[in-house]
Amino acid sequence: MIGGIAPACPKCGGINRPGADLCYLCGDPLGAGPGANAFVGNATPAAAARPPLRPVPMLLFTEAARHNVRMSALLFALLFAAFFLLGTAIGGAYGDPGTGLGLSFVLYAILGATAYFSGSSIVLSIHGAREAGGEEHRQLRNVVEEMAIAAGVPPPKVYVIPAAGMNAFAAGRRPEEACVAVTTGLLDRLNREELQGVIAHELAHVKSRDTLYNVCAAVLVGAVALLSDMFLRGTLWGRRGRAEGEGGGGGRGNAAFFVLALLLAVLAPLAAKLLQMSISRQREYHADAAAAGFTRNPLGLASALAKITAGGPEVPGENRGTQHLFIVNPLRVFGPDASALMSTHPPTEERIQRLRAMGGVAAGS
Repeated sequence: MIGGIAPACPKCGGINRPGADLCYLCGDPLGAGPGANAFVGNATPAAAARPPLRPVPMLLFTEAARHNVRMSALLFALLFAAFFLLGTAIGGAYGDPGTGLGLSFVLYAILGATAYFSGSSIVLSIHGAREAGGEEHRQLRNVVEEMAIAAGVPPPKVYVIPAAGMNAFAAGRRPEEACVAVTTGLLDRLNREELQGVIAHELAHVKSRDTLYNVCAAVLVGAVALLSDMFLRGTLWGRRGRAEGEGGGGGRGNAAFFVLALLLAVLAPLAAKLLQMSISRQREYHADAAAAGFTRNPLGLASALAKITAGGPEVPGENRGTQHLFIVNPLRVFGPDASALMSTHPPTEERIQRLRAMGGVAAGS
């Protein structure tokens, strides 16, 4: 830093916070690269000796946010396509593709209405959350109000989950009806800056309507699994009944549709789950970056994620249906060697590294 002015990266031109060792955009040491002579004072022997961050594409936050939205919309469209293609194929297997498509619409409407109007209360009750109140939760409510103002959303209802594990989630179909829940273990072991980072992350989900995306995606995945299971069970028992009662007589269905429906019934649930996980991973990165913008302190959330990973993210009532809602998966911690396809969250170490890079801290320091 020269004269108290925040250093500009000589490689990409990114403006970094005063005292930063590395550029938060490209990860290069400040003072290295073409034209670095004017910034040679920024580089220190200790900074030069630190291992560089893993290279990542140079992308402005606004472009990264737009990319996440585009990817989520594409994946969501693929989820819908898989669901309605399965319904059409099943209808064709029984001789009427139009009826199969219509019944799939009806099934999704029933499940979607239930989740849309009651999803938040169901999730809160599953995990034993109770509304925060009294002096013991005053700091939590204050932090939620502060972060809601920073995020530009109405203050959500605040709930506490009585659990020693450290975790948090947000729910609600709209920002005006949102709620945020944190565990008592999280409140006991995080300082105020770290708590601000966690709450800001959850409010980023609320502001981006990720909570509604998550509900809709979960409904679609459940509907695909239910439709597939109904078809496979009906095929098994239906064929057995025809074999016993009619000597194996054929039906009105189209053989090609039947084969297609059988393949989709087996593969569609897995494909739908993978697409749901991909949506969840994209949105976690977006929420981390947005939270850093709300708090102006990416290191607070980075420290909170490190503590949550070390302290354990387990919560009561944890299950595969709600695991993607939490800031850290309560069933499994995803490390760098975790399968990308089967992960609901990005590797926690990579999330921490990105946040520390935003704060101008070198990897391993």
